[in-house]
Amino acid sequence: MTPSSPLDNLLFVTLPEDVDLSAYKLQVQPAIPLPVQRPLEGDFDLTQLTPEMIFAGILVVLAYDHHNQHLGYYRQLLLEAKPDIKRELTEAAILKARNEDFDIAEEIFSALRGLDPEDMATTLNAAIFFDQRADSYRRSGLTEDADAYDDGAYRLYSQIMESDNAPADVYFNAGFFFLKQRNFPRGKECFETYLALTCDISDQELGENGQYKRQRAQEIVQDINNRNLEDEQFKSAYSLISAGQEEEGLEEIRKFLENNPNVWNAWFLLGWGLRRLQRWDDARDAFLQSIECGSTEPDTFNELAICCMELGEFSESKKYLVEALSMEPENTKYMSNLGYLSLKEGNPQEARKYFLTVLEFDPNDKIAISMLEELE
Repeated sequence: MTPSSPLDNLLFVTLPEDVDLSAYKLQVQPAIPLPVQRPLEGDFDLTQLTPEMIFAGILVVLAYDHHNQHLGYYRQLLLEAKPDIKRELTEAAILKARNEDFDIAEEIFSALRGLDPEDMATTLNAAIFFDQRADSYRRSGLTEDADAYDDGAYRLYSQIMESDNAPADVYFNAGFFFLKQRNFPRGKECFETYLALTCDISDQELGENGQYKRQRAQEIVQDINNRNLEDEQFKSAYSLISAGQEEEGLEEIRKFLENNPNVWNAWFLLGWGLRRLQRWDDARDAFLQSIECGSTEPDTFNELAICCMELGEFSESKKYLVEALSMEPENTKYMSNLGYLSLKEGNPQEARKYFLTVLEFDPNDKIAISMLEELE
């Protein structure tokens, strides 16, 4: 039977008073039970106990049992025995996230936050991870999962920004998070805060990466100003379309375009709303206008390709999907759309190849798995 929680894999063991683990830098209090990982096979025997089993058990408690009455004691045990544990776990979590071993990375980040809840650098790393995981799900077309992790990232970014010791970098990363949400006023506010917090730091102190961030933040703030993206009509249009009120949103974005006809973001928003209403001709024209006004975003080309696909313009659709994929070669959403296009063209074998390629990048991609099952 599969455990419902990692906590189900733990035993809480009370050690006899004559057990001495001081050689492992573990000064235990016999009255307090220690969390220990259950053996994979057979029953637990106290003679089998190793410090590693205790460390592993403590990490599970830190990750999943934030209300445990002995948390402080467990933290102290782990930190005294392994002073470099935070650095080691942080490096491991970042590596796992980079390799898209998301479940393991999330567990490690959760343990790190349990180990030191006041460490804003750890919370920022976790927020960035949630942000990246949301992007990965969205590339795979898993919108609900992506939204859930976006919500998690938002809570963590907000938690840090509301603290008294928020690092400047959180505002830089949160700025991009809000831009992704089309919340340009909040994004601009974050970048302006980052600039304010770093304005008195010399280029030498900032270093090359810090200088790049400062320049990038300045460029984004200027771009938002130039494109008038803080306009209430733009904000309202995005909110309405996101909430499923496409007609009202389209009315707002058209009003915005009357005064801002060269803003590619607005044409994209218009196309997005029209595409959701399956008004393929009008949506295609809006996305083309977005590109004409300067959009180089792969999502613009992907959305345009979907419209062309629905209109039977298969060669055009493939051209735009290939363009999107050239900009983001590992985007499984674009690969899946090439699979759908192949099916519409009556080429199931080619479609199968695209969906199999998706699984090479993401073995758990639900869309690709479902489509391959249908193609059997």
